[in-house]
Amino acid sequence: MTQRAELATVMDRFAVDGLVTEYAVVVDDGDWAAYRGLFAPGGRADYRSAGGIEGDADQVAGWLARSMELFPMRQHLIVNRRVRFGVLDQDSGDTARVQADYINPMRFAGPEEGPTAPDFVCGGRYVFGLVRTDLGWRLREVVVQEKWRRMPRPRQEPSTT
Repeated sequence: MTQRAELATVMDRFAVDGLVTEYAVVVDDGDWAAYRGLFAPGGRADYRSAGGIEGDADQVAGWLARSMELFPMRQHLIVNRRVRFGVLDQDSGDTARVQADYINPMRFAGPEEGPTAPDFVCGGRYVFGLVRTDLGWRLREVVVQEKWRRMPRPRQEPSTT
């Protein structure tokens, strides 16, 4: 590999990593217009393993907007990113695949002066399919593979005996 090709690969890795980070930030911030803008035309997302839907970016953004109203506090942490570049139409480096683990603490909506600690936490793995476009790297697909979740325990009433 030449130095020029190596530099291009490093720059692509930075751009792909930035897109994955931007994905987490826009979901956490509830910026659904920006969420839609992360996808290539025809891009899709699949949240079925987490109890959600599968659909195009517009459909999923609408579902997320409604679902995330339950959780005013959310903070994605996406780690252990494994990036692989692929080939599209015989040009190397036009596609990328990222597998990355996530943990996502969230707090249910409630009184503003209530506790700030998360009371719902889930974790698993994202699989991102990316494609290089005229606007830079964009998402072709996002698949959520939820592996676990922790929810609040039901409150028990004190005994009357």
